[in-house]
Amino acid sequence: MNPLKQLLEQGQSVWLDYIRRDLIRGGELKRLVEEDGVRGVTSNPTIFEKAIAGSTDYDEALRAMLAKDPQADVEKLYEPLAIEDIQMAADVLRPVYDESGGADGYVSLEVSPHLAHDTNGTIAAAKRLRAAVGRPNVMIKVPGTPAGLPAIEALIADGVSVNVTLMFSMKHYEAVARAYINGLARCADPKAVASVASFFVSRVDTMVDKALESLGTAQALSLLGKVAIANSKIVYDRFLQIFRGEGFVSLRQRGAQVQRPLWASTGTKNPKYSDVMYVENLIGPETVNTMPPDTLNAYRDHGKIIEEAVRENLDEAAAVLGRLRAVGIDLDAITERLQQDGVASFSASFDQLMAALEKKRKTMISGALNR
Repeated sequence: MNPLKQLLEQGQSVWLDYIRRDLIRGGELKRLVEEDGVRGVTSNPTIFEKAIAGSTDYDEALRAMLAKDPQADVEKLYEPLAIEDIQMAADVLRPVYDESGGADGYVSLEVSPHLAHDTNGTIAAAKRLRAAVGRPNVMIKVPGTPAGLPAIEALIADGVSVNVTLMFSMKHYEAVARAYINGLARCADPKAVASVASFFVSRVDTMVDKALESLGTAQALSLLGKVAIANSKIVYDRFLQIFRGEGFVSLRQRGAQVQRPLWASTGTKNPKYSDVMYVENLIGPETVNTMPPDTLNAYRDHGKIIEEAVRENLDEAAAVLGRLRAVGIDLDAITERLQQDGVASFSASFDQLMAALEKKRKTMISGALNR
């Protein structure tokens, strides 16, 4: 049996961490849904920057917009392109959304990363984007920054489904879970809203491994490639305590869904490590793994099912984090840096996309004038 489909039997949904117009129009997304059991799609500014700036897929639509308004602001050129992709993908995934009762079948669209430190701006942008997409199975991505947390609570309270992104630590996770629960408590119809908590994995190993290698001791080197999975397992255990505990019972009785952990950044960046390690070791009920295409293809080809792997060896996971502290590495400081770097990286991708659109506009207008 297809290992990707077997993950669903373990209670884990596979979402694709990639979007591009030809993927949808060419029928590949539909095939992934039907044959591989893909149950959602995530996007971010980096993904859209590569899709729009790195292809000609969007040129026809761009020319049509420029014919109407040659001086359109580049952000006003970008949004309709992204929204159309999200709408088309949401339509492909609508049967999954309906069949799952609103638990799956979502497509995620991120607010501008330049709003990561602007609570009111995030709320306004999220509501505007959701209305523009006009599909029930859209999730608006909001970073779990200090300014993002009150925005998440307000959006959930207003019935906006949210994919909380850029989370790296237990501190981040607990704050996001609290914002979701507080939002649900204020929501008139909690059963109509959904949320996932995107907890980043491989980026943690990338930065921690550098610190371990710089120490170079046998104790430090023994931790290489182990911290990100341990960090994620401890967070999953906290998820169980929060959402299967007594504190969530009253909201569950009102029809509220749990806020599933979504394992993000699951493509292996270190070629010395297994290309499916961040999938196989984080299998568990009520979770999502959002995979880039290379990881999805690798897992389909040679992935193994380890039942409830995310709950295995919790004592060992805690010991790994303890040994990390013992060698003098501050994981909290690293994860705060990772969140800041994540916002900066997405902002840079967004700015690169705006610059690429400006370049395309000038080329298209010049070409039109010279015809």
